[in-house]
Amino acid sequence: MSGHSKWSSIKHQKGVTDARRGQLFTKLTREIIIAVREGGINPEANFRLRLAIQRARDNNMPLDNIERAIKRGSGETEGATLVEMVLEGYGASGTAILVRALTDNRNRTLQDVRNIFSRHGGSLGESGCVAWLFDSRGLITVETKELDADELALQAIDSGAEDVKVENKYIEIYTKPDELEMVRASLEQNNLPIASTELSMVPKTMVELEEKAALQMLKLLDKLDELDEVQYVSSNADFSDSILEKYHASLAG
Repeated sequence: MSGHSKWSSIKHQKGVTDARRGQLFTKLTREIIIAVREGGINPEANFRLRLAIQRARDNNMPLDNIERAIKRGSGETEGATLVEMVLEGYGASGTAILVRALTDNRNRTLQDVRNIFSRHGGSLGESGCVAWLFDSRGLITVETKELDADELALQAIDSGAEDVKVENKYIEIYTKPDELEMVRASLEQNNLPIASTELSMVPKTMVELEEKAALQMLKLLDKLDELDEVQYVSSNADFSDSILEKYHASLAG
């Protein structure tokens, strides 16, 4: 899972440094709308909605925004009809990429995603071409701040986590999908600073890239993630620490 952790690490750091909160709220709103349309307005009976609301709260989305999104999803207020898309493709050296999108225009989103793949050395594939390389997992991000990361990792394992990855300033905790809420609840009892909770597609095996291909791949993943309609991007590409440092430096510049 190390490669997925490193891509998440980049997204986490970008979330701190980039002025992209408005775009984030758009993605969170779409997730709430589709969750309501699939499972109803009652969070107690709708796991996907509970998770979407929790993510919105974790990202300091105003309560009014959350309530408006629920109303749009229920049809109480007008809004465009959203459809869910999962697109699959290849990056540098044949690495696998999964893109999940929520959109009101399938053709536009498909074209936007295809263009980004083409511009950054990738190619869009057929449905099912790479999905088998990924497993669904729960992912909880906990900020370590002044806390002992290794101690937090042990607490996570004791709480039922399947795997834990220690990163700079935070740790990533992986769970079975149906145990995500249970593990989070256990961590909250210990007053741990949880930054985010989500269901994610985690690669079964990793492919490490040489520098040129890795930097190209990171740019491709980043551009896909910047699309408003894209909810998440997963890849089985792995990156060395030195390449990540170079990419972070290019973002800062």
